[in-house]
Amino acid sequence: VYLLIPIRPSPRPVVPPLVYSEFGDDDELSPQWTSWLIPMFVVANVIVFFATMSVNNCPQHSQHCVARFLGRFSFEHLRDNPLFGPSSQTLEKLGSLDWFRVVEKHQAWRLLTCIWLHAGVIHLAINMLSIVFIGTRLEQQFGFVRIGVIYVMSGMGGSILSSLFIRNDISVGASGALFGLLGSMLSELLTNWTIYSNKIAAFLTLLFVIVINMGIGSLPYVDNFAHVGGFLTGFFLGFLLMARPQIKWLERQHIPQGRRLTSKYKPYQYILWLLSLALLIAGFVVALVLLFKGEDGNDHCHWCRYLSCIPTSRWSCDSV
Repeated sequence: VYLLIPIRPSPRPVVPPLVYSEFGDDDELSPQWTSWLIPMFVVANVIVFFATMSVNNCPQHSQHCVARFLGRFSFEHLRDNPLFGPSSQTLEKLGSLDWFRVVEKHQAWRLLTCIWLHAGVIHLAINMLSIVFIGTRLEQQFGFVRIGVIYVMSGMGGSILSSLFIRNDISVGASGALFGLLGSMLSELLTNWTIYSNKIAAFLTLLFVIVINMGIGSLPYVDNFAHVGGFLTGFFLGFLLMARPQIKWLERQHIPQGRRLTSKYKPYQYILWLLSLALLIAGFVVALVLLFKGEDGNDHCHWCRYLSCIPTSRWSCDSV
């Protein structure tokens, strides 16, 4: 006797919803790269610093060097450089950011070379530790090409804004590039908002870090214009380079053929992409035109000087 046993179609496997952690570290579907560019940037900065100290050769021109046992690598007197580093003359000779040389002497290359120079060991250590902490994770998530573009472009954006507002001092450091990485983290969180869990906590934490660092930048002798310029550049680049596909696109192999998605990204991500591209291009073009026309940014924005230095009873901001 044959029994007729109804055959039920196998149920479609249930796919658990894909949810990113607050910064995407637990996303198994996102490719993971080995971070090598950020370590190379750190090594390059350290090598440049040693080369700077070698060129500086403090014992050759001063009897008051710090740590003279280091020979030509000894530091300038702390009265001249409290960060344990070279003289300002050496930094200027090797490519520091200087408005007069950039605009009047047509040395535009200083907009890039200055981000590889540092004023001292303390300056170098703070920047490099921060870059490793922030940049390594970003490179693992998004690859060396995108993070490299953000790093260099943000450094240049910071240099341009700094040159527009600061004329009487030289500026060095990778802080503009570092703040660009911070800015890209913020825009990456915003453009991928719908796929994150713990998004509010991540947003508030990141915002707190940014505000604290911007606040530190308002102290004297800290070039906060480079920080702001780098941050804005990285912020817009984050929308351009860090948008993640919507979750249903990543799960498309489990969606019936007739219901396949036609768009990899959400509409708001395309809108943010277009706005960021337009603002980034316009910002760079306008800033470069104003810079090389010799315009002083302070003439067009009288309150902007307070972005870089807030005068108090303990210090003044006359040099800004």
